[in-house]
Amino acid sequence: MEDITDFIKNTKERLDLKNDYVFKRIFGKPENNQELKELLEAILNIEIKKVEVKNPEITKDYADEKLGVLDIRAQINENAMIDIDMQVANVKTMVNRNIAYTSRLIAEDSRAGATYEGLKKFVSITILGENLLERNTYHSVVHLKFENIEKNKQVNMGYVKEQEILTDRIEIHYIELKKFLKKNPEMNDKLEQWLWLLIGKEEKVKMASKKNKTIEKVVEDLDEMSADENERLEAYKRKLAIWDYNVNIHEAKKEGIQQGLQEEKKKIAQNLKRKGIDIETIAEVTGLSKEEIQNLS
Repeated sequence: MEDITDFIKNTKERLDLKNDYVFKRIFGKPENNQELKELLEAILNIEIKKVEVKNPEITKDYADEKLGVLDIRAQINENAMIDIDMQVANVKTMVNRNIAYTSRLIAEDSRAGATYEGLKKFVSITILGENLLERNTYHSVVHLKFENIEKNKQVNMGYVKEQEILTDRIEIHYIELKKFLKKNPEMNDKLEQWLWLLIGKEEKVKMASKKNKTIEKVVEDLDEMSADENERLEAYKRKLAIWDYNVNIHEAKKEGIQQGLQEEKKKIAQNLKRKGIDIETIAEVTGLSKEEIQNLS
């Protein structure tokens, strides 16, 4: 794990847009609605007239025991709700999570007084740092589709073309960045430009910025955020929380892993103490108690 002092002080290094804290700070701000609009247009391949972010705030308890969710919920035009989520790792439960969040959005809209006839469209977009699906594409789109007909249940109703999708009111997108990197495409369309920005390779980011003025604006916003030491600290805390969470989830059964994690936290805390970082900040970053930190030599 990178030393926190070096990370915070190195304001010339651009923050990683794949960090979900950074992603939400950039695209969740109401003043960046145009940037979010164009990103969504590239993903959904539709024209969007209006975007309204419904959850721009980042709560203080976003790093709770379940790690928190730094998604962006937005209404596009007048008839669709979007949930967009950046996930670097821990993708095994992602499908169940998408179903749960989409169901929650539908339930919340129903409670708000929507009729069944006027039900909005609900779109879940997940951008993944790791591969998830056994599919030969980096952008998968999912609808509620019918299974193939069993022959003994066929009835000749005269339909030349049968209905394939139950409804277009629910739509799930998965974008897998590792697959995108393996394909290594040019920048022939806007989605490719946006995905190269998310991946963050400097030469590709420069190319994308030249082709797309909105991406150039996002890079400027990201550079401004990267120069803020408080923002860098929050990004680092999120990075550490995700690392901590994934170790606990995936490695907890391995002998000695928890002890190793604790020792690693203590090493980080020792380095921070030697460099003059105050104990409260160290405790916030590492999760160690103030007493534990004070007892470190």
